[in-house]
Amino acid sequence: MKFTPLAIPDVVLVEPQVFGDARGFFMETWQAARFAEAGIGATFVQDNHSRSSRGTLRGLHYQLVQTQGKLVRVVAGEVFDVAVDLRRSSPTFGRWVGTALSAENKHLVWIPPGFAHGFYVTSEYAEFVYKCTDYYHPQSERSLLWNDPQIGVAWPVPVGSEPLLSAKDGVGLPLSSAECFP
Repeated sequence: MKFTPLAIPDVVLVEPQVFGDARGFFMETWQAARFAEAGIGATFVQDNHSRSSRGTLRGLHYQLVQTQGKLVRVVAGEVFDVAVDLRRSSPTFGRWVGTALSAENKHLVWIPPGFAHGFYVTSEYAEFVYKCTDYYHPQSERSLLWNDPQIGVAWPVPVGSEPLLSAKDGVGLPLSSAECFP
């Protein structure tokens, strides 16, 4: 596995070694010892799987209690994946980083606790799977405004169209009003 810190170094792109032949492929997507060697000593307690149609934007989500680190990947289709640093003590507070994840490139991204996370589906549909370091806690879940100009995420939404949003994501708070981490 290759571990590459992104523009916000705590967010890490993981490129698994893929072994392929005429039958298909095999790859290892998680191994505690390898991740620990790369500085990611996460313990996962929950796996999630979603399917979304083209143009869906999910996020930007985070939890104030039971904060979650996430190891994310796409098993069908393609998304533009985004993490926003919400740690006020961080030199990258309020900054975002994004990357394309797809079934074809087989990349994963590690997003540590203290970040809002979201993705935009760029293919006909996408199946998104992720491991979490803590359990879902709906009472403390928050949504950061997906198009907050203060953050300025460059979502690949086609000009003249709007993303498909949940009601919750449509009323996310801007960074200036959001509850953040110390």
